[in-house]
Formats: sequence, structure tokens, C-alpha cells
Amino acid sequence: MARNGTNADVAMEEGPSPCKRVKVETVDPASPLNFDSPDALFESLISPIKTETFFKEYWEQKPLLIQRDDPSLAAYFQSLFQLTDLKNLCRLGMYYGRDINVCRCVNGQKKVLNKGSKVHYLQLRKDFDQKRATIQFHQPQRFKDELWKIQEKLECFFGSLVGSNVYITPSESQGLPPHYDDIEVFILQLEGKKHWRLYQPTVPLARDYNVESEDRIGAPTHEFTLKPGDLLYFPRGTIHQADTPPGLAHSTHVTISTYQNNSWGDFLLDVIPGLLFDTANKEVKFRTGIPRQLLMQVDDISVATKRLSGFLRTLADRLEGTRDLRSSEMKKDFIRSRLPPYYLGDGSNFSTPGGKFPKLNSRVRLQFKDYIVMTVEADKYASDEAQEQMVYIYHSLRNKRETHMMFANDNEMAKALGLRFPLSHMDALKQLWSSEIISVKELKLNTDAEKENLVLALWTECLMEVI
Repeated sequence: MARNGTNADVAMEEGPSPCKRVKVETVDPASPLNFDSPDALFESLISPIKTETFFKEYWEQKPLLIQRDDPSLAAYFQSLFQLTDLKNLCRLGMYYGRDINVCRCVNGQKKVLNKGSKVHYLQLRKDFDQKRATIQFHQPQRFKDELWKIQEKLECFFGSLVGSNVYITPSESQGLPPHYDDIEVFILQLEGKKHWRLYQPTVPLARDYNVESEDRIGAPTHEFTLKPGDLLYFPRGTIHQADTPPGLAHSTHVTISTYQNNSWGDFLLDVIPGLLFDTANKEVKFRTGIPRQLLMQVDDISVATKRLSGFLRTLADRLEGTRDLRSSEMKKDFIRSRLPPYYLGDGSNFSTPGGKFPKLNSRVRLQFKDYIVMTVEADKYASDEAQEQMVYIYHSLRNKRETHMMFANDNEMAKALGLRFPLSHMDALKQLWSSEIISVKELKLNTDAEKENLVLALWTECLMEVI
């Protein structure tokens, strides 16, 4: 979204050499970000870069630095989180490890300075002021409404979990040693300034976090200082370190992260079991026994690798002709773990449906599509061995903001079982998904009762609006 009367400087850095600057006029200083849609929010966040340009030239490829001389955006960024917020947050009951870490980079290593379990604000400020320690606040969107608003829209945009951490570092100090992460990183500078150095990845698009030693990473490929309102993006695997320059009170930035465990490799791990299960049910060669003593072999496994290669080719052929991918675990993990939709404190909690009751002659619309996933799975309630395949609808309308990205236990995760429909309802569900508005009578189901029951079930979960 454009802003009036300000200039934005975009530095697309290929190395330490001076960068080309692009001047862009902007409008509407009252609304620095556009929340009209997930797409609009992301494009306003990386303005003046266009979304298409970002994904073509930067995403998973190289860093992007956007330096903006925009007082309204700088003020807005500062409102997202400030050092002064910590006092009130500590009154809510913050705990070391879970909510806050206190650390400092000492001789190329991260030194954790956490004290006990519960965080006391005076001790926190003492470590910050006297020990020059960095305060790392985990997942501030649990408490800060505007970050909730931003991150839940970004989860819709990426189709992936979006977490955040705030880092507050005093002058002439560094919190973390050079390292790389397994996440796509967006840095928003909120207060003060932060000096950054980026280095060539040793593991491009890394799947793990790792600390790197100074003598291994070489000279920085990018070096710059962020000020409030600036944004920095870099891909996972990018080695980086940052410090607060001298002469400043402190620096505050928020790291917004996404695409952890969201690669093609992760997707293959999710879809192959379902594809293999279906193929084994249809092709007898997949059900023949492995050679005697194969599991006891140490050296000669050539027979096994040859057969497995053939099976993989068969799976690839079946994959080419399939209409539906049975991805379930990634979908369920995403929908159960993500933020609920943002609402303006009006008491909306999506616990009870509203509006008209759906009937056979109603015209309806599936709502909150960005917060729904559909999977095909074995019937969880079937007691016999031959479990029937069912369609499940999961949604995030009733997720708890307070536990977002806090790794809820398996028992809590298992409670969200979703709506369950016979496989024969798949076409009707796809109709609802693809139609802006549709008559209940037009749904591709055999009986009027099935049509009514389908829309009623969705309406009960606040997923259906009667027009």
C-alpha cells in the first residue's frame, strides 16, 4: 500500500559494494500497512518491491534490504514492541526459557544469563543495563494485538506457520554469535539501529539451526545498519550476526519467520505414505514378501535397491495420474498450530454460529476459506481393521492465540478432530470451496437430506454463511 509524501530507498545488495537506490513516492501515511487481504498486506510490508519481483528474484535466493525514510512507518513499527512494554508483560507472569531468554555473545559463543524460572522486571533490566545482555522475547503476537493481526494474515499468505521473536540489545553489544537458521527471515527494525553482517551460506536452505565460527565464514557479503521502518529479508541458511552500534541507548527488532519444515522434502514425507498405502492395496507386487534375511544383510543390498527403484518408478507413474494428494499431517499441524483470525475485541470468538439457518432452498457461501484445510484419511472412529476413507475438514477459528508457536502437547493437539464426512461428499465440498455463492440444491449429493446436513454441519462450525 502506498504512502503519501515519503520516500523509500530500496537496496538490493549483491555484495559490499554501493547499492542502487530507487526513489518511490508513497501515499496515505495513516495506514502504513494494507490489511484488506493477505496479498495486500505482504505487498505493503515489502513496499516498494512488488510481490512478483520478490518471489522471482529474492525468495530462497538472496537477501533483500529495504531502507525507508518514512516517519509514519517508523512510528508504526515502533508501536509493535518497545523496551518499555516489558514492565507490563512481566506483570502477567513471564518465565525464562518459555517467554524470555537473556543472552550475550561471548568469544563467539552464546552465553545464556537466565535467572531461575519466573522473570522479575528489575532483574531483567539489571542484566540488560549492567551486563549488556540481549533480551529475547518469544512469540510476542501472543500479547501484542498488531503483531497478531500481521502474523495471522501472513499465515494465510504463505500457507505456513509464521512465528516471531523480539530482540532488544543494548549499545555496543551483541546477543548471538554468527549462525544460520532453518526459517525464512523478515527483520523489522522497531527502535534504535542495528548493524548487520550477512555471509555466504555454507548450507543453502538449511534444515537446522547451527552456529558458525568466524574463521569459517569469511568476509561478509552484505553489511549495513537498519533504522526504524527498515526491513530485511534473507533465506534460511544465510549466516548472519548483528550488534547495536555505540552511542545508542538500545536496538529493538522483531524477527518474523516462516517456512520451517515446509520444503518439498517435507511434503514428500507427508504424501508418500498415503500414496504407498493406496498402491499396495491395488498392486500385488507391493504386497509380496521381502527376501529371506534381508534385514540381516550388511554388505550386499543390490537386490533390495533394484526392487525399490522399480517400486518408486511405479509410485511416480501413479502420482502422475492422481487427482488428489493425500497430504494430511502437514495440513493438520499447520491448521491446529496457527493463529485464530484477528478480531477487533468485539467479543467474536467463533464459538456459536450466527445469521440465518441454512435450508435446502438457501444460497450459501463458504467463509473463512483461508483458515480451513481438507484431508482424506482413514475413519478415526471405525473399530474394524478395514477402515473406510473419510473427508475431514479442519479449521483454526477456535485456536488459542495465547499458545501460538508454544508447542502444545499431543493431547491438546488431538482434541481438534474436525468435521468428518463420507468420501462421497468430496465433490460437494469442492463445489462449496470453488463457488463464491451456491444454492444448496445444486450440491452434488444424492439426497436433499445429505445436502442440508452438509451445510448445517459447516454452519454449526461458523464456516457457512447464508446469503
